[in-house]
Amino acid sequence: MLRRLAVPAFALAAIAAGWWALGFAGAAAEQAIGDPGALPRFGLPAALFVFNAATALTIGALALALFALPRTPRSRRRKGRGAERAAAGGPPPAAPALDPAWSAALAIAQAASVVWTLAAAAVLVFTYVDAAGAQAYAGDFSAQLGQYIATVDAGRLWMLILLLAVVTSMVVFASRSWTGIAWAFACAVVSLVPQALMGHASEASGHTQAVNSLLLHLGAVTLWMGGLLALALLAPRLTGRADLADIVRRYSAIALVGALVIVYSGLVNAGLRVHGLGDWGSRYGVLVLTKLLLTVLLMAVGYWHRRFVIGRLAAAAGARAEFWRLVLAEVVLFGAVMAMGVALSRSQPPVSQEPPSAPTPAEILTGEPLPPAPSGANYFLQWSVDPLWVVVAVGAVALYVAGAVRLHRRGDRWPVLRTLSWILGMAGLFYVTCGGPVVYGQVLFSGHMIQHMLIVMAVPLPMAFAAPITLLMRAVHPRTDGSRGLREWVLVLVHSHWLRFFANPIVAAINFAGSLIVFYYSGIMEYALTTHIGHELMLLHFLAAGYMFAQSIVGIDPGAKRFPYPVRLLVLLVTMTFHAFFGISIMSSTVLIEGDWYGNMGQPWSSALDDQQLGGGIAWGIGEFPTLILAIGAAVQWSRSSDREAKRKDRAEARSGDAELRAYNEMLARLGKRR
Repeated sequence: MLRRLAVPAFALAAIAAGWWALGFAGAAAEQAIGDPGALPRFGLPAALFVFNAATALTIGALALALFALPRTPRSRRRKGRGAERAAAGGPPPAAPALDPAWSAALAIAQAASVVWTLAAAAVLVFTYVDAAGAQAYAGDFSAQLGQYIATVDAGRLWMLILLLAVVTSMVVFASRSWTGIAWAFACAVVSLVPQALMGHASEASGHTQAVNSLLLHLGAVTLWMGGLLALALLAPRLTGRADLADIVRRYSAIALVGALVIVYSGLVNAGLRVHGLGDWGSRYGVLVLTKLLLTVLLMAVGYWHRRFVIGRLAAAAGARAEFWRLVLAEVVLFGAVMAMGVALSRSQPPVSQEPPSAPTPAEILTGEPLPPAPSGANYFLQWSVDPLWVVVAVGAVALYVAGAVRLHRRGDRWPVLRTLSWILGMAGLFYVTCGGPVVYGQVLFSGHMIQHMLIVMAVPLPMAFAAPITLLMRAVHPRTDGSRGLREWVLVLVHSHWLRFFANPIVAAINFAGSLIVFYYSGIMEYALTTHIGHELMLLHFLAAGYMFAQSIVGIDPGAKRFPYPVRLLVLLVTMTFHAFFGISIMSSTVLIEGDWYGNMGQPWSSALDDQQLGGGIAWGIGEFPTLILAIGAAVQWSRSSDREAKRKDRAEARSGDAELRAYNEMLARLGKRR
């Protein structure tokens, strides 16, 4: 019964809420000049809603398959039987049958991906008509639409989304392996990036905060709501299962994270569009508050699930009926919330999102006014908080501390210094991505070099000493029901060929040092300065490169091949020598790197060339302290390893009564007699 009610209830709630929200905000009102007609005015919001719902359902169903549902029942036991049969010379075992719920989740993802693709095409056409107005119907419609896709950013981004939807659908239909479904999930999640980029003008203030908060919001909504819709549609496959409580508990953990991220990202995004109390009293502000209230109700229902219902699912039939009723209530609320989100995207916020009418050179290039003159104090007083990295840093600390607490409650020991080291690393990551280095890195080459050197050299060190993967392996029990959780997926990544390649000490050293040359002298730096995605990928790449290099020298976690300690110190010495020459080359250069950017910034503090040479000195000097820590860490580990080896030999000799030494002496005595 629930399966038949879920989709109609979701649609009816969305229609009612969307109709009211569009009318209340005036988002579907007829345009005074060049109105394209009623079809795009109402068709575009409807297509956007179907698009958002289908995207969420695709991602949610794939997430359940990847993180909650068993792919094959009792897979480990069957694997063992197959190995025994093969060893006995029998025929190879047949491939185990897929779990019915897992197959049903993929069927839901297949159907949703088809709807998602068709809705993306409809949104693309309606968006063009909405932008062109009445002019869209004059002339060759197809040619004009092609021109819109080829020359306008919104057209290109929607075409990219359409292509990603097509690729996701093809992979979901073609694959039944863990790897294939993981790639389909990744492709679907990547499609959220161009959606976030369309949510804010790149020249307007607060672009980074707007784009990344919207990206977080979209990702959290699709996981929470899409998983819930998929769960409701899977009800006939799940109701009678003995592992229903486990499956729901896994989804509930995803929903909890999604709910927290939704509230945080929603408030950040709303704060950029609604400022004072007067703005909150506007029609746009009222819609935001209404959506927030419905989200709080959703969180209350989710809390009721976790607190009172999930624990009784395995034993009480009444609890199962109560759970599915609550799921239906959540589906209805989500329909209303999503419809209001579409109405908000079609409404004009009270705070203008347009760039300034007379921008300064800095505002033309960065979208932000020049910060105060750089100083030691201002590097700690000026902030530009990036919501994406806030979630990464805070979430990483929360997960690490939760793992350490779980070990402590279990009676196991986890070093406090490792926990403090991880917190220090995440605090450094937060500062580098949200503090003075990112503020001045946009306008000064020296500021950029400070950010770069900290993210590649300083931040990864405490992360490597903290051994997060080892903690994960100890704190989280492995799954044995044929599903995969965070522990299993991390192990897959750790033992993958790609990660083993980049974790090789030689490759890690070349990547660590060679990336500097490629980044600064090949022109790639331009994309990190001028595009939002380029900037975020730069941070991610150099954080990963620094972490891999630190792991190869002083790391504790599995997955990285490590040389003997003397060779590690030699690799460290060679790499840091190369790093020093890189800094000296920039110091002595008389040609501006990215002169079109830093040379035209209009900052009055120093010439662009003097600032670049200062940046070279920073690149040379800032690596000394991290290098010293790496060398000391490697030396301490070497000493401890030698002590452990000596103690092992002492224990072996004590057990054997110095048998090895006596045999050696006897051999010398025999050699002496022969002479």
